[in-house]
Amino acid sequence: MEFIEKIPTDESLWRSVILFGRNVATYKFALGKSLLELAEKEKTFITLEELAAPFSHHICEHIKSVDKQGTFGKSKFLDACRRYNSKEITKDELIAVTAKSGFVNVIDAFHIVGKGEIPKRFFIDERRHRNGIAVTDDMLKLKERIQFSNLPFEVEARWRLVETAWSLNLSPHLVVAKHDEDAGLIYVNDDSARRINVTSCRDSMNGYQKGKCFYCFRDIKIDSADRDYMADVDHFYPHILKAKQPDFPININGVWNLVLSCKECNRGRDGKFERIPDLTMLERLHTRNEYFIRSHHPLRETIINQTGATPEQRADFLNSMDSVSIASIPQRWKPPVEYGTIF
Repeated sequence: MEFIEKIPTDESLWRSVILFGRNVATYKFALGKSLLELAEKEKTFITLEELAAPFSHHICEHIKSVDKQGTFGKSKFLDACRRYNSKEITKDELIAVTAKSGFVNVIDAFHIVGKGEIPKRFFIDERRHRNGIAVTDDMLKLKERIQFSNLPFEVEARWRLVETAWSLNLSPHLVVAKHDEDAGLIYVNDDSARRINVTSCRDSMNGYQKGKCFYCFRDIKIDSADRDYMADVDHFYPHILKAKQPDFPININGVWNLVLSCKECNRGRDGKFERIPDLTMLERLHTRNEYFIRSHHPLRETIINQTGATPEQRADFLNSMDSVSIASIPQRWKPPVEYGTIF
């Protein structure tokens, strides 16, 4: 299930770095957030000391909430972050440790997705000759795109999902991410059934839809300050199915059934409302869910638990859901306009 297009956009390449692949530490997310911040300042060369300031700041902030930021043993860098948080060392001392120990592997590994490197780089490693990294035009061009404002939220959401999964230390089949519709949050329960709010539903889902409305592929935003493009969280199969059939057999609020939609498609004059999406969109839902599967739990494990262990089982699940849904609400819908297929 390919996420990167044959002619890849810079946004898709960036998202592939952040969203896919296994992580042994959260350093990639801290580096991603730092690069986005420095790109806004149009920095073309960044020394390790300059990079160390935002990088260590983001790690320190996360350690305050979730101490486990890696799957390995002791780390001199993470210990320095903990000591800084407890005011045992100064900011200058933290930056010095970060510049020396914080980037040992993450700079080399940042552009690796799966078994190889993505076709473009967002920076060039110049530590050996200039003690820093050179920012590429592809990184700077991201700043000019409408999707740029979404990217920091997506990095943060991905980070929260990964660290939460590690901190819970639960068997994958016990991890279930749930949607709080009123709060707009994804949350999980620990082994004592205590609720842990993880991240915004919009933030966690947007990257996997490439920042586009699920139905018409119009650009959407997840920053609440941008009301014109602000995405709605929509049930692909409408929530009213549960009211029509009190014994409805499937969790209609499951992550597998949630998509991000522009306002026009969700509730505009020609919007979907309580109708069943056209059959052509069923494969699109399967594709989007498979993007989640390629990512880490809790979303990965939640969708597997809810829809099936294999791609074939998950496709059969969606087909059976469609049959049940259209029998209850015999009306299909598709958007009047599509802006080019994205996935």
